[in-house]
Amino acid sequence: MEEFEKKVRDSFGRQLFMSMIEAEMVSVERGKVEIRFPFHSKLTQQNGFVHAGAITSIMDSACGYAALSVAPREADVLSVEFKVNLLAPAVGESFVARALVKRAGRTLAVCTSDAFALAAGKEKLIATMLATIMNLDRKSA
Repeated sequence: MEEFEKKVRDSFGRQLFMSMIEAEMVSVERGKVEIRFPFHSKLTQQNGFVHAGAITSIMDSACGYAALSVAPREADVLSVEFKVNLLAPAVGESFVARALVKRAGRTLAVCTSDAFALAAGKEKLIATMLATIMNLDRKSA
């Protein structure tokens, strides 16, 4: 396992919110991460759709971990801004966010993420995100 992948997976393993929604890190490549979680009725809103907060959370984490995969060895990361477009109701058996670093600088990385609902072997795009992630000195985190 590459050093950056170990760093990303170790950090993900310490994130209790991801554990609470039963999210798993499906894949880690340099500048690219995929996170998935299963449908659970406790994550729905009043109409029975998975809450936008749960979908946004995996997109935010996917962007953060994609940025961490290209950050300096001694750095951690922190989201400083994101914008989400919700494109369709979150209805499915599971949900996946795929994030990609568009540009990584010395201090900031700009990332995108798309979220999909998975059902009956098909994917449906349900949301898209543009995020800015900051490199953070691990000592100050």
